[in-house]
Amino acid sequence: MKSPIIVDLKFPPDAVARALSGAFPGREVINMADPANAGRDLSGIDYALVWKQDPTLFERATDVKAIFSGGAGVDHILRVGGLPENVPLVRFVDRSLTDRMSEWIVLQCLLHLRQMPAYLRAQAHRHWEELAQPEARDVTVGVMGLGVLGQDAARKLKVMGFHVVGWSRSAKAIEGMQTFDGDGLDDFISQTDILVGLLPLTAETRGIYDRSLFAKLRQGGALGKPVFINAGRGGSQVEADILSALHDGTLRGASLDVFETEPLSQESPLWAEPNVIVTPHAAAASDVAALMRHVEAQIARHESGLALEHVVDRTLGY
Repeated sequence: MKSPIIVDLKFPPDAVARALSGAFPGREVINMADPANAGRDLSGIDYALVWKQDPTLFERATDVKAIFSGGAGVDHILRVGGLPENVPLVRFVDRSLTDRMSEWIVLQCLLHLRQMPAYLRAQAHRHWEELAQPEARDVTVGVMGLGVLGQDAARKLKVMGFHVVGWSRSAKAIEGMQTFDGDGLDDFISQTDILVGLLPLTAETRGIYDRSLFAKLRQGGALGKPVFINAGRGGSQVEADILSALHDGTLRGASLDVFETEPLSQESPLWAEPNVIVTPHAAAASDVAALMRHVEAQIARHESGLALEHVVDRTLGY
């Protein structure tokens, strides 16, 4: 008899139910969205798939042998706490999620390159004026965070013609791209016209995108002023500093998919800020069916004696 799996995903319930209808054949699925499971005994269960799980879940599920994240990030799981020690925590890494993120990143870079926020304002006022638009080859995109998502985005930005550089906490060698790490941050930032944030949220990255960082971005490049794009984690950015940098001309524009508090408050001035594009943490929304396939594959590895893939280093937070 296959061990049951606990599913505690704060995703749209209908999407989860559809994905679960054909998932985990021969294995009981305990969907915590079902009120009938509210008081169920969860001891003796080997696996848990979670996203923003109930804070008491692992007080009840004390025997889990592997925990799977419903997304590429894991800060939401670590933040809740109560995780059993020495139990592997596995990130969601999948082609669909990676492709979606790269699509969003490339789209945002092109929108700012081709002055689309300004053109949309001009359209609303029926104003005809051609604006200067440099070539992608004259613009340096700096990707901050060179994991699976960052490396894929960098490759696709290069295909579009951008000059791409990268920075990560630890050294990464990527063919055809100059990379920086650790203390090389200032050298990386000083040549960057469009800064792309794809960092995980850790103690070291919380609030890293602030006024002092924006002030070191290249001024007077092909875009005139730099642009900030963030699809990593909202806790890594200081929104008051983004706004002030936009107002004083340190930044030309921004595209933000993540925020310090989500959903973004209706009172936030970011909604109406010129040259700012806001999306609702949808850059790489998880394909729930792909997530189930990923977990099935990892469980199959575990049960056949192979090592799990994409296991989080809890000391690093990713």
